Amino acid sequence: MSDSDGKKTLGIRGGPRSGQVKQSFSHGRTKNVVVETKRKRVVVPKPGAAKAGAGSPQSGDPSKRPAGISDAEMERRLKALAAAKANEADEARQRAEDEKRREEDRQRRREEAEAKEREQREIEEAARRKAEEEEREKREAEEARKRAAAAPKAAEPQQPPASPADAEAEASRGGAAAKAAPRKVERERADDRPRGNKARDDNRRSGKLTVNQALSGEGGRQRSMAAMKRKQERMRQKAMGGAQEREKIVRDVQVPETIVVSELANRMAERVADVVKELMKMGMMVTQNQSIDADTAELIIEEFGHRIVRVSDADVEQVIDSVEDKPEDLESRPPVITIMGHVDHGKTSLLDAIRNAKVVAGEAGGITQHIGAYQVKTDSGAVLSFLDTPGHAAFTSMRARGAQVTDIVVLVVAADDSVMPQTIEAINHAKAAGVPMIVAINKCDKPQADPMKVRTELLQHEVVVEAMSGEVQDVEVSAHTGQGLDELLEAIALQAEILELKANPKRAALGAVIEAQLDVGRGPVATVLVQNGTLRQGDIFVVGEQWGKVRALVNDQGDRVQEAGPSVPVEVLGLNGTPEAGDVLNVVETEAQAREIAEYRHQAAKDKRAAAGAATTLDQLMAKAKEDESVSELPVLVKADVQGSAEAIVQAMEKIGNEEVRVRVLHAGVGAITETDVGLAEASGAPIVGFNVRANAPARNAANQKGVEIRYYSVIYDLVDDIKAAASGLLSAEIRENFIGYAEIKEVFKVSGVGKVAGCLVTEGVARRSAGVRLLRDNVVIHEGTLKTLKRFKDEVKEVQSGQECGMAFENYDDIRPSDVIEIFEREEVERQLD
Repeated sequence: MSDSDGKKTLGIRGGPRSGQVKQSFSHGRTKNVVVETKRKRVVVPKPGAAKAGAGSPQSGDPSKRPAGISDAEMERRLKALAAAKANEADEARQRAEDEKRREEDRQRRREEAEAKEREQREIEEAARRKAEEEEREKREAEEARKRAAAAPKAAEPQQPPASPADAEAEASRGGAAAKAAPRKVERERADDRPRGNKARDDNRRSGKLTVNQALSGEGGRQRSMAAMKRKQERMRQKAMGGAQEREKIVRDVQVPETIVVSELANRMAERVADVVKELMKMGMMVTQNQSIDADTAELIIEEFGHRIVRVSDADVEQVIDSVEDKPEDLESRPPVITIMGHVDHGKTSLLDAIRNAKVVAGEAGGITQHIGAYQVKTDSGAVLSFLDTPGHAAFTSMRARGAQVTDIVVLVVAADDSVMPQTIEAINHAKAAGVPMIVAINKCDKPQADPMKVRTELLQHEVVVEAMSGEVQDVEVSAHTGQGLDELLEAIALQAEILELKANPKRAALGAVIEAQLDVGRGPVATVLVQNGTLRQGDIFVVGEQWGKVRALVNDQGDRVQEAGPSVPVEVLGLNGTPEAGDVLNVVETEAQAREIAEYRHQAAKDKRAAAGAATTLDQLMAKAKEDESVSELPVLVKADVQGSAEAIVQAMEKIGNEEVRVRVLHAGVGAITETDVGLAEASGAPIVGFNVRANAPARNAANQKGVEIRYYSVIYDLVDDIKAAASGLLSAEIRENFIGYAEIKEVFKVSGVGKVAGCLVTEGVARRSAGVRLLRDNVVIHEGTLKTLKRFKDEVKEVQSGQECGMAFENYDDIRPSDVIEIFEREEVERQLD
């Protein structure tokens, strides 16, 4: 092997095969490695060696080997010798490879050192050129200043040129200065950007970056490709002479009393950061989520060059103003029928017979507690929407809401009971709503039924049926036997045909909430009767103080549907809170509109409640304080399964009480009784009333620990009776006086240590020391008090019978005279009950 050229390798006779392998390392370094493959040496014994083995040491001839060495020992030594030769060959090859690698490393380090020296020389050369350039420019700038200072003197008329030759020299100097000026400006522009930018820009465009530039890091930050493209675009537009900056668009910005900063920026189509910056310049440290007043917003809008349009908070509801429907868009819709009547007159049973479904079994005590909405398809194919309203007096307001959304009222009157108080209320509701009425005389299968009596009593309330030559249809029916059901459906269809009910299913939906409740698994659920338009899944709506997005629609059969047209009752899922029964549902375009309208309505209702509960003058405050002191209150928390039941219970509570005692509902809500309700009840010392709801486990534990009473009810009668009994316990007991005797004073004695003592004769009844006494003079009460002493002769006694004489002395009173009459009475307390 030769170390000088590095090409000759150590080999073994037999010709090793060699090759090169390229290795890659980090930072782009590579290296070629020579790899040799040694052929396996095969030793073949020569022919006849076994026969002529006398001269060979491998033959095992004892005469040719050292003494005392066996054949096995000889074989072992031969193998050891072969292994040593192989190891020696491997070590020689490894030494050759290591030497070659060290030589390559030395060569690479020499090249890197030379490259660094070249780069250093280039940097020093560039610095030297830059210093020379700056020195030259400084000299030229000094000369230019001197020429500029000399130019005004040459222009003065009092020193004309001495000769034409001087004028020509001056002109030549001026021309040289004029030629030098553009070059100077060009050099100044070149100096404004970092040295070497031109070369880097060219390299940026070509996509090349040399190793020297990367290692030296000249120039710091470089312009991006996007900046280069923008520069080229500006140069191209400037060359073409067009594409000037666009004119700013001036917008009309609507601003309410208060507005959020981000919403203001959105309405102006400006960046939020710019709006916040302007507010900070005005000294207002606000964020994009804070609100500002209209005056501040006006200053910001004018600063950005827009026009302000002031609106009030109530204008947010203008987006849901009713739209006039075109006659060609109107289509026929099913009628909405409300079943009304007195409690237990068979309203739900009649609807049950029409629907062929058992609804009564699901109501506690067979009494309808909620408004139910159902759709029925008759044998003739007509679709009817029914509303079943409770008949109990506590649900008057619920029936009123039912009459407001209905087209036809079916007044159910029992033939055996005839007209009852709730029947009269239903008639008044129907008349107030201007809704046509159909009288269904129910329970005609009973022996004591008298339909004619019903028709006659209806005349007293200005309801004249057809049998009495009037215009109101009447049908005799029996929910038990099915009698007259077909005639009733025909009468409803005839009345609906006369009304010509139409609606536009292509517009945004408009509906009324019949009932609302908080379902444990589904959240707030509202039963909505669509009155106009079509309600679809995914619609964004606002209903009362709540808003939401339709997550699902469930019809009266419990099936999910994609949409609901006019006169279709559906359960709507997707509200953010439980609305009030009777609220109007309107579909809007965006969530922002829905949220804004709901927040405005919530704030307006809050302000209204605050104004109603606040006293405005000092006299009102004093009267209210005096009233609160004289009136005892029974605080109650009410939780019900649906909104309508909660409202009815609250109204029933408000009717309980008199001028001394009243029931105050601290909170009425929908859903299960929670730990928060228990905390409020404990703080107020109030019981919790649950109507068709139960307390969850944490609430039960908290109630047991804090001693809060929870009562559960499923029928409203029992609830009202219990609350009335509890409120009666707050009434102060009535004090009654029972006169037990009279005594007349005969003489007055003065006794030392006691004072004046009256010698009396008991003229009527009995005189007792424990009783109360009044002193009458000429039948006028002079004093009322108690006896200090009652004596019979010299003995103190408890009572003195009529006809006997005794001595009496009053407690802390001495003005007694003969002929005065003493009235003796006893007081007893009598418990009172609320009516």
